[in-house]
Amino acid sequence: MRFNRILLSATLIVVALVVQVSVLGRLQLPGAVPDLVLLTVVALALVYGHLSGALIGFAAGLLADLAPPADHAAGRYALVLCVIGYAAGLARPDSGRFRSAWGPMLTVVAAAIGSTLLYAGVGALVGDTAARHVGLTGLLFTATLYDLLLAPFTVPFIMALARRAENDPMAVEAGGGQSTAADVSSGWLAGGTGLRIGSQRGGLRRGLARGRANKAGRIKGVKAIKSVKSVKKL
Repeated sequence: MRFNRILLSATLIVVALVVQVSVLGRLQLPGAVPDLVLLTVVALALVYGHLSGALIGFAAGLLADLAPPADHAAGRYALVLCVIGYAAGLARPDSGRFRSAWGPMLTVVAAAIGSTLLYAGVGALVGDTAARHVGLTGLLFTATLYDLLLAPFTVPFIMALARRAENDPMAVEAGGGQSTAADVSSGWLAGGTGLRIGSQRGGLRRGLARGRANKAGRIKGVKAIKSVKSVKKL
């Protein structure tokens, strides 16, 4: 992973974890708790790919395991987020861009359901029964609902920040080749919130560049015609 990816990912994960513990964890909501750390991992994996997503997920999960008031075995959530980060990275289109908001939205839903099931499954293996009073069905429903409601306010902007932090805005994960597609967050923003980050500015620049090129071509064509006419006169 590049240094700028590591720096941005670490900053976003720490901020998400602080907000998760100090704000979201104290809302006393029924069922599950909105998982901002999970959404951050998913957003970064959708930009950086499955390998970086797995590494970011493992690091984020390990920090969540060690952060108070964690009451489970260390490494449990690290395993869950590692798998989720890898799977979310696989959902990243080859072109690097979602055509609509449905792609990231379905990824968030799958991540919420998958993380809840994995966490409960690992808990069952180690004998953790802390969540039985809520029920798995209630946890699945509330976790998916809360994460889906929180996603439009976090995921597209994290994806846009991840793209802007790259030296090459069109860079993709090593081994995946080069792509000329736009930011993967533009599909979410255009389809889900009606906003466009960077796409309008990039389109304006491309339009101006094409206009200059066409103008230069016309000027050269006129000069060539004039030179041919002058030769004929001679």
